[in-house]
Amino acid sequence: MRNKIIIKRYAEAFVAFATPRLGIEQIVEEMKAVKTFFRETAALKLFLRAPDVPIESKYAFLDKIFGQAGVSVETRDFIKYLIRKHRIEILQDVADLIRVMYAHGHVQDAVLKTTFPLELGAVERIKAALEKVAGKKVNLYLQLDPDLLGGVQVVMGNHILDGSVRRNLQELKKKLLNTQVV
Repeated sequence: MRNKIIIKRYAEAFVAFATPRLGIEQIVEEMKAVKTFFRETAALKLFLRAPDVPIESKYAFLDKIFGQAGVSVETRDFIKYLIRKHRIEILQDVADLIRVMYAHGHVQDAVLKTTFPLELGAVERIKAALEKVAGKKVNLYLQLDPDLLGGVQVVMGNHILDGSVRRNLQELKKKLLNTQVV
């Protein structure tokens, strides 16, 4: 489970970083090409994981191979980052996740948690607001959570928008505990 979370975070971070420069279509295509290259070249994985090979040599090799193949600097820098963090083994999983999540356009999943079912109009307004903030289409899933005490909470990727009564009460408690009476 932990590995899936790490893979998702790396994939989302790379897409957020590279999208303004490359566009989502190019990112998906480059990740497909990189995955294919790694799958067909087993020796490359061994070379990049080898502890006795200096990291500069690995970087130079990547720049030469992927530079000739037309892979962007952003993608090459991402692969170098994975090498530096000793996470090169997740590259193919990251590429798969990017392909699955982004190949069909800009769609973001979000979970709307409430204490009771909302009217359809309210759900549609929330969805429209989330799409405006995210800048892409949102698949909104509803979940009932009585622990919220009231209000709503939205979980979208790594972001949580919390307008619940429970959170407001927790903040009030913190303020009251930090308040000194003279």
